Amino acid sequence: MMSSELLSSEQAARRLGISVPTLYDWLCQSDAGAFAIRGESVTIAYYQGGQRGQGRIKIETQEVERLQEFMRVRPRPVRERRPPTMRQHYPGIYVELGNPAGLE
Repeated sequence: MMSSELLSSEQAARRLGISVPTLYDWLCQSDAGAFAIRGESVTIAYYQGGQRGQGRIKIETQEVERLQEFMRVRPRPVRERRPPTMRQHYPGIYVELGNPAGLE
């Protein structure tokens, strides 16, 4: 298994292009299972030291790179749509539409 450098929350936020409070919000949402990037559910793996888990947060560089990939915008080809068709029949109407009895 490859070893990865551990980044502080400040370094990780800088690499992601977000503020540190935003990173903390993302981690909180991830812990609750409610975090999504570009509509895709994402969980963030991180380390938190301290005797009761209240220490400094550390994130591996690989995890930051994975989050960057989720944030990457990839152009999607525009799907061609068929033009709308003119309906000659309407549901529940069984007679020809138009001027009745040729009245003008």
